[in-house]
Amino acid sequence: MTEKPKAQNSEAAKQMDRVDQQMKAFDENIKELTLDRMNEAPMKEMETQSKLSQSEKLNSKDIYLKPEKSIGCQEKFNEKYRKEYEFGKEMVHFECENHEIIGEQIEIWTRPYPGVPAQFWKVPVNKPVWGPRFLAEQISRKFYHRFITDESRPTEQNQAGVMTGAMIVDKKIPRISARPVSTRKSIFLGNF
Repeated sequence: MTEKPKAQNSEAAKQMDRVDQQMKAFDENIKELTLDRMNEAPMKEMETQSKLSQSEKLNSKDIYLKPEKSIGCQEKFNEKYRKEYEFGKEMVHFECENHEIIGEQIEIWTRPYPGVPAQFWKVPVNKPVWGPRFLAEQISRKFYHRFITDESRPTEQNQAGVMTGAMIVDKKIPRISARPVSTRKSIFLGNF
């Protein structure tokens, strides 16, 4: 790190010390925001975009997803994960939503395990589709954290007064989501 510049007078030196203290307090505040604490935030509930009734879902044409592109892998598959991989590649019935750009199809790469080819998928939104479980699981994990400042928590106290506004995680907001569709044709084993 660079050295602290030398101040010309004592007032400037005091201000530089105050700024230095504020920066240290901000750094401490950011360090408190660990990934574990961020993941404790509740997921924001989103209203479903698709207004299909259960009977419309039953009568809809089955759409089976296939990867658009596949890139092979030179790694050898670790047989220790064979059971999880077999479970993950089972076909499940789900419906996707794009919450960032409503109505636009989802384009996503998957590679659930080493030794398995990377695959590029184009997933239509707001209609029931059939695809591998690992694809639905990966889509449902796409979210971001919304940070806000908590005005009730003091962050520091100095001669100017008490500073408030500690950063906290308010909610986890899904970018895209996948929800299971239960029809008479599908047997869905729990959440993805």
